[in-house]
Parts: sequence; structure tokens; C-alpha cells
Amino acid sequence: MAVVLTVLVLFLAGFLAGFILLVMGAINFDFSNSEIPPGVNQPAKLRIIHIILICTAVVGKILENIGICTQVGFVRYMQGRKTLGVDPKLFIKDLWFEKVPVRIYQPKAPSASQRRGVMFFHGGGWVFGSLETHEKLCCFIARESESVVVSVGYRLAPEHKYPAAYEDCLNATQHFLRHLEHYGVDPARVIVCGDSAGGNLAAAVSQTLAGRSDFPKLRAQILIYPGLQALDFNLPSYQQNRGVPLLFRERAAFYVLQYLNGNATNLEEVLEGSHIPVDIKLNYRKWVSPDNIPEKFKVRGYKPRVLLDCTTDVFEKVKRFCEPNLCPLLAEDTIIHQLPESFILTCEYDVLRDDGLLYKKRLEDNGVRVTWYHLEDGFHGIINLFNSDWLSFPAGK
Repeated sequence: MAVVLTVLVLFLAGFLAGFILLVMGAINFDFSNSEIPPGVNQPAKLRIIHIILICTAVVGKILENIGICTQVGFVRYMQGRKTLGVDPKLFIKDLWFEKVPVRIYQPKAPSASQRRGVMFFHGGGWVFGSLETHEKLCCFIARESESVVVSVGYRLAPEHKYPAAYEDCLNATQHFLRHLEHYGVDPARVIVCGDSAGGNLAAAVSQTLAGRSDFPKLRAQILIYPGLQALDFNLPSYQQNRGVPLLFRERAAFYVLQYLNGNATNLEEVLEGSHIPVDIKLNYRKWVSPDNIPEKFKVRGYKPRVLLDCTTDVFEKVKRFCEPNLCPLLAEDTIIHQLPESFILTCEYDVLRDDGLLYKKRLEDNGVRVTWYHLEDGFHGIINLFNSDWLSFPAGK
């Protein structure tokens, strides 16, 4: 018995030592491969958050290697372990719109008129995020704006590839638009809103509904640091912020490939720009080009890149990147000019900054009214930290 206990203790000690080494290695990797720009407010806090995320991913990988669960499943579990509080000012209920799970937030206080309606699509690279991860944010929106907020729990990649997430968001929005009276929502004041991948989905849904006469016209779209294209991962913001937490350039390409194909087989080609034929790139250059980025956003270490061609085999795997439902920046002008009033938020230290800037220009060129807000000290993911106690940032609030 003593021998068995000794062996067990030694095994646990060895496992713990190995685990600590792996975590320390992850932290070391974080410091050597990430960059916190001097313009970020409270850089140490951002570093701590990033290390927590790295450690979570490492533990998930360990659990995956020993056959307990997948890394993606563990990270999702940890992200979803938030205490869902009861908001005294809101009715909160889980429902299904068609076959899509949603969580609806309705103000308790009586209203003399119909309320505004907000369809909210969470971020997370189409791979992570849930009704739980954005609960506090949706409560805040519903409470402070006295709106009915519908948060959509769309299907995630890599299990559910494109267009699953887009279809879920579209179907949930259409269901809501058909039943506005039931929720006391004004048909003339329905908004679609999302952060990051959710901003992508909000833009795609808005475009799809733009020309429809069988639904109420959307009042506005709110796009919070959205990812809107996958043709060029070497725009100024991708180069300047390639190693800035919480979204590295490589991870941005990884996530969109997970959404498209359920894997990241062609990651290197996508990063270097050899995944789309030159003639197609030139066709879209009027919309996706560093030339359309204001000069003040290029001063921080941007270097123009030579256009690279690609093989037929690679393009065949990623050609759906040219579909506006996946990359809304590529929609035709006939669609863009029908879009509702728009709000776009960008962050200086975010790889997706230029996607927002390019879309802002496209909307304005087509006569769409745009309100643009730029966080000079902001980084990707800052909004979701607005209510994280000591880990929140002034800009996020």
C-alpha cells in the first residue's frame, strides 16, 4: 500500500511539475510573441488578461491530449462559467426562434409607447462566445437604452461551418421581425448589433434584409470592431497590430478559416495573400485596398506588399471568401446604398481596425449616414471587459 501511495504521489508531483512548466512556457511565449503598444491604457492589466487566456488554452490542450475533452470545448466551458445574475429591472427569458436559441431581455418598467428592438450577435471568432459570455453586455444595453434585446445563440465552428452562423442570425432576426407586436417593439426601430464576428454577422444580416419588402426595414446597424473581409490580412492594421492582444493577426485568419472550412489547412497562404487570384484581388481593390485607408493610420510601421497569385487548388478551398454573406465588405453598391444608418466602432490597436475603416468609406460613398467612433487607446475585445471589475478599462466603459 505504501509503495502504491508513493508511486501515486510521485506521479501527481511529476504531472504538476510538467503542468507548471507548460504554463510557464506559455507565459514566456506570450511575452516573446505579443506586444503591448505604449498607447494602451493600463498595459499590465491587458497582459494579465492575455496570460489568463493563454493558460486556459494550455490547460485545454493538456486535457485534449490525455483524452478528457477537446481544447475548444474546455475554453468554451471556462468562458461560459459566468454567474447569471437576476437583473431587478429586466425580465430575462430563454426562448427558441425557429430552431435558434435566443435569450430575450425586456425592461420591467411600463412604457407609454412601443420600445426599440435590438438583435444582438455575440463575438468570439465564430468559434467561441455564447449567450452567457455576453449576458452582462446585453443586460446593460437593455437596461440603459430601455430596449428589448434579443441575444442569439447561433451555431459555432468548427462543428458548424459557414453559412450556419449567418443563417441562424438571419432566421432569428426574421422571426423577431414577424412577431414584434408580441414583444411591444416598434417596427420602425429595430436594430442589428454585434461585436467582432458578431459585427460580421450583423452586417451580413443587414445586407440580406436591405432590399426586402416583406419585413420592416431595419432602423440601424451597430458594428463593434467587425471583421468584414478575408482577402487581405496585410492591411496596415494587420501589420501594425499583428501581436497585440487580444486578437493576433494569425488568430484572425485562423478563426475565419475555421468558420469557412472547419479547419485551418491554408493558414499560411491566407496570411501571405496567396489564396486569392490576382485578377480577383484587382477587381475588389476599389473596396479592399490600403489606398482607401486615411494616411494617419499608416504612419505606425506599415509596409506595402506585392500582390501574390495563388494556385487553383488553394482558391478552390477558399473561394467562398468572395461571398458577401461571409465577407460583407465585398457586397455590390446596389446593396450597400440601401443599408440603414450605421454606427461603427474601431480600436487603434486592433487588427480588424481597417475592416471597419474600409466599410465606413463604402457606406459613406453610397450615401449611408455613418456615426464612427474610434478608441485611440482601444484593443480588440475591450467592450466585453466593460463590467469586469478590476479587469475593466476606461475606454471599454
